[in-house]
Amino acid sequence: MDLADKFVQFAESGNQQRLQTKDGRVLQGWIMEITDDALLISTGSGEKGQDVWLKLVDVEPTSLAYFHSHSQQWQPFII
Repeated sequence: MDLADKFVQFAESGNQQRLQTKDGRVLQGWIMEITDDALLISTGSGEKGQDVWLKLVDVEPTSLAYFHSHSQQWQPFII
């Protein structure tokens, strides 16, 4: 399984995702699209929302978490 496939699994986990970039930004929202080497995450809400493209290699893999609707808690996602 390649890195993009693992990010697809991450995007399908929970109803929101949270990640940190290698330059220290923390983004929380919904992953809208994944390509072979990048992802699009939509953060915020309504007109204040922002869509951010990130290269997969710029995401800190140990920072991935998703919001688990049943337990109502953030859960780590391991790549």
